[in-house]
Amino acid sequence: MVVEFPDSAMGHFSLGKFLLEEKRFPESVLSLEKAVGIDANYAAAWVALGDAHAGAGDSAKARAAWECALETPHGKRDMSLQADLEQRIAEL
Repeated sequence: MVVEFPDSAMGHFSLGKFLLEEKRFPESVLSLEKAVGIDANYAAAWVALGDAHAGAGDSAKARAAWECALETPHGKRDMSLQADLEQRIAEL
């Protein structure tokens, strides 16, 4: 999907999520950074990017990504997402 549609945030997000599930954190970070670079309002990509940074042991970058997720339109209106991210940030 990434090869066929390199300008698709969804393709980079999907690859990043797969790599995250495989615990391939540095590679996941690269794909997810591309996703949010294409679409800065992609809340799920920001959340996953934070998870990838946390998995790689970089708490500061994880916090920054999760805070970006909170600033997206979805992050501002979804109370469940807000509570989840606030808990993740508090647990860092």
